[in-house]
Amino acid sequence: MIDEIQADAKSRMHKSIDSLKHEFAKIRTGRATPSLLEHITVDYYGNATPLNQVAKVAIEDARTLSITPWEKTMVGAIEKAIMTSDLGLNPATSGLVIRVPMPPLTEERRRDLVKVVRQEAENGRVAIRNIRRDANNDLKSLVKDKEISEDDERRAQDLIQKLTDQSIADVDAMLAQKEKELMEI
Repeated sequence: MIDEIQADAKSRMHKSIDSLKHEFAKIRTGRATPSLLEHITVDYYGNATPLNQVAKVAIEDARTLSITPWEKTMVGAIEKAIMTSDLGLNPATSGLVIRVPMPPLTEERRRDLVKVVRQEAENGRVAIRNIRRDANNDLKSLVKDKEISEDDERRAQDLIQKLTDQSIADVDAMLAQKEKELMEI
């Protein structure tokens, strides 16, 4: 019973960290990375389809992404999807290839992005703490139902707290890395 609660908490904490990594990947650092365009969807014959399913996204150089659509007719739709996204990018089309230059980040924009990253990290920490609270509530209900002793509950809470501390340390390390990345020129 206790092992199941701990395994569930550990699994959910790992999922929270993975989700945070995914959110951090969306925040650009001035370098061209295909993951920057992962969340963009393109109108493909009336269906919203992820960009990477209608085109090949590649890194041309450190500051440029190249997008090669599978179909010639998709060039305009892909260009429109990138322009209307929240990334502030201006694609340039030359024939079948769409090039997306990454404008250099200004100091002010970097600071804004750091604030966004810190907020995402705090959301991750809150999610991890909520998972700890849920696990501890499950343990309390087991004690109340007399399925485990109070000593077992205490030991299990200590283990869950160690899991929580480790997960929050991972979030802090990811935050420090992303802040360093953002503030590099």
